[in-house]
Amino acid sequence: MNVITKTVALPDGRTITIETGKLAKQADGAVVVRMGNTMLLATVCSAQDAVPGTDFMPLTVEYKEKFGAYGRFPGGFTKREGKASDYEILTARLIDRALRPLFPDNYHAETFVNVLMISADGIDQPDALAGLAASSALAVSDIPFNGPISEVRVARINGEFVINPTFEQLEKADMDLMVGATYENIMMVEGEMDEVSEADLLNALKAAHEAIKPMCLVQKELMKEVGKETKREYCHEENDEELEKDVWAKCYDKAYALATSANTDKHDREAKFSGVKEEYIASLNLTDEELEAKAGMIDRYYHAVEKEAMRRSILDEGKRLDGRTTTEIRPIWCEVGYLPGPHGSAIFTRGETQSLTTCTLGTKQDEKLIDEVLIHGKERFLLHYNFPPFSTGEAKAQRGVGRREIGHGHLAWRALKRMIPADYPYCVRIVSDIMESNGSSSMATVCAGTLSLMDAGVKIKRPVSGIAMGLITDKGNVKYSVLSDILGDEDHLGDMDFKVTGTVNGITATQMDIKVDGLSYEILEKALNQAKEGRMHILGKITETIAEPREDLKPHAPRIVTMDVPKEMIGAIIGPGGKIIQDIQEKSGATVSIEETDGKGHVEIAATNKESLDNALSRIKAIVAVPEVGETYDAKVKSIMPYGAFVEFMPGKEGLLHISEIEWRRFETMEQTGLKEGDMISVKLLDIDPKSGKFKLSHKALLPKPAKEEKKEGK
Repeated sequence: MNVITKTVALPDGRTITIETGKLAKQADGAVVVRMGNTMLLATVCSAQDAVPGTDFMPLTVEYKEKFGAYGRFPGGFTKREGKASDYEILTARLIDRALRPLFPDNYHAETFVNVLMISADGIDQPDALAGLAASSALAVSDIPFNGPISEVRVARINGEFVINPTFEQLEKADMDLMVGATYENIMMVEGEMDEVSEADLLNALKAAHEAIKPMCLVQKELMKEVGKETKREYCHEENDEELEKDVWAKCYDKAYALATSANTDKHDREAKFSGVKEEYIASLNLTDEELEAKAGMIDRYYHAVEKEAMRRSILDEGKRLDGRTTTEIRPIWCEVGYLPGPHGSAIFTRGETQSLTTCTLGTKQDEKLIDEVLIHGKERFLLHYNFPPFSTGEAKAQRGVGRREIGHGHLAWRALKRMIPADYPYCVRIVSDIMESNGSSSMATVCAGTLSLMDAGVKIKRPVSGIAMGLITDKGNVKYSVLSDILGDEDHLGDMDFKVTGTVNGITATQMDIKVDGLSYEILEKALNQAKEGRMHILGKITETIAEPREDLKPHAPRIVTMDVPKEMIGAIIGPGGKIIQDIQEKSGATVSIEETDGKGHVEIAATNKESLDNALSRIKAIVAVPEVGETYDAKVKSIMPYGAFVEFMPGKEGLLHISEIEWRRFETMEQTGLKEGDMISVKLLDIDPKSGKFKLSHKALLPKPAKEEKKEGK
């Protein structure tokens, strides 16, 4: 067994090791990456040939965390790992987005990358190592790949950038970014921030890139040592140079004319571009067999023609497909309160992209429970994004939530989450349903989410807007154009998709995918500054519609009050087997929850009307109220004894009303008093025994003294 190990150091002195040759040796490439006691196994396997007719890179990336890696049992009935969680899907997407652009354009063999967390101690975060592990597995394989790459998490803690912070350190960060890069260029960015400046974001990217460079170098050393510098030969594309030249000669001018025609209708534009190709195919007079043989090549060559026409129109004439300038934002219209049923609703429309978003306010019982291998807790702010096929005019069924929807929703969630006050008592759920899509529906979700929150009366700190930026470059980046508010085609045919969200104070989230080599920090800085101008323009449209959160909630929204009670009173509110709290909820119609936090009981009461709320609140206040000597209480007779009656004068508080304290006259038996179980009687608390805590109660103290009694006292 030939085991090879390489080590790379982080800026703070911690080390990461990459080991190959011990596990999964039948895979095309396999490595174990370790940092502390966190270990990831990454494997990669690629088919020896492409499936006939495949004209794309069929890459599948999976990330999975084993519960046994942390010494835990999975939940559920089967007690085994099930489908991927949102966190695992998001981590797999981070890997995929950095790797996918670096496979050769003409490599079409099915390729599977699997990353497994096989050991963890809950200190170091495994997702920060996943990109390095996947790239290292490719490095020790013979699969063609224009890497290596690595990914790191960069966080700013107390003004300092920390690479791959621990779980504990990250809690104190005001910036949390995942960055993927080759030695030369940044390829992928995703993260959230606490309203930081564009300069701060650039500095974070530079710090991350400097940490990534030695990781790339050590992978090259590993590649050389295992003898995998030469990759496999392949031929996954059939080409016809004469046909390619003919397509360019006969289609380019027509495509260029369409690219500069300023057509604002997406479907009409697509039909006209397709018409150029269909017209060309018809001119060839091919038989069905000949067309079947050449159709794939024609599609590929015409796609290149269309791409170049769009790019040259922008670079040479400054004209975009819909006629806008490079900095121009599409027309925007917004509306709030469109739906009467939800607690808040909004429509945000920008060009041909539209989001219909709702805001729902809930109680503590609506919180999302998080039970990942390493992440446990509850989430009070949820955001879900749906992308139905009708939003792009597609005739197909919607079969559940896909990875793209999870990723887009997560980005919008990160953009808005820090604007919800930490002490806000409600659980909040935003749902964005995309009604139309032609570029940047995730940013429309951010804008519509802001509008719906304010329509619901959620006291957000500041409104948030978002914009998607694009980039068109020629070879060597000699000439480039940064595009504001990109169309779907500009994303597909362009070199960058850079989404930025923020408030008037700064950036709250970002996501960037770069599809071209050699992107300079100068271009990134220009894109960020141009994005800020666009964000401010969109923010102005939002605040024109609704400037700040509504003063009050909608009439049908739940009303919540919270109160803190002494820790020892939690049991009194809940009661034996939950009897008391259930009775409060049943009789008041309110929802009551209580939990211990910071050494005290935190009570949350929610109801849809004031009467229910007040009813539950008064009962709880009565339970936690402290008996005061000298106060008068309405008591209920619980039991009759020969020497008096036991009465409940406060919820959970009982005391003896002695036979001698019922009236000024003397009673020989309790029957003479006329009291019986269930009767109500006013009592005064005379004293509390300091040792036993027993209560001394009196009814006669509330009655006027008879005259003869006063005369006896005078003697």
